[in-house]
Amino acid sequence: MQALTKAQIAEHLCERLQLSKPVAKQMVETFFEEIRFVLERGQHVKFSGFGNFILRDKGKRPGRNPKTGEEIPVKARRVVTFKSGLKLKTKIESIET
Repeated sequence: MQALTKAQIAEHLCERLQLSKPVAKQMVETFFEEIRFVLERGQHVKFSGFGNFILRDKGKRPGRNPKTGEEIPVKARRVVTFKSGLKLKTKIESIET
C-alpha cells in the first residue's frame, strides 16, 4: 500500500485546477502549515465529513525496556490523534479488499 505525499497532492491540484507547480506546492505547504499552527496553539482541527485532529495529554506512566525488562518512567506528553468522521469511516468500510 502506498502513501499519498504532499508532492502528489500538489500534482493533483495542477491537473484539476490548472495551477502552476510552484503555486500548487505553495498551496499545499500553506494548508499544512496552518494545521500545524492551529495545533501548536492548542486547538483541535475539524474537517466536516473527513475527521478531527485532536490534542490529547497523556499522563506520566511506567514503561519497560523491551530488551532488558527494566522499568523506565515514560514522561507526560501531548499527542495528536486523528478520529475519522462518519462519512470517511463509511466510505472506507465499503471498500473491498
